[in-house]
Amino acid sequence: MELSILLAMPGATEIILIIIALLILFGGRKIPELMKGIGQGMHAFKKASKGDDETGAVSEKTK
Repeated sequence: MELSILLAMPGATEIILIIIALLILFGGRKIPELMKGIGQGMHAFKKASKGDDETGAVSEKTK
């Protein structure tokens, strides 16, 4: 089972090829904007996945 996980992970060559392909497709200026958008999306997802517990606690404190 560990061998199949190890084989599924990309190596250095694959990562370099992916980075080159991204640079060709999006250019150097769009990649930081893309990463910023992905980061904001992940932050919003984590915030939403924590659920209504935090928002409920805040609303109880304000009452």
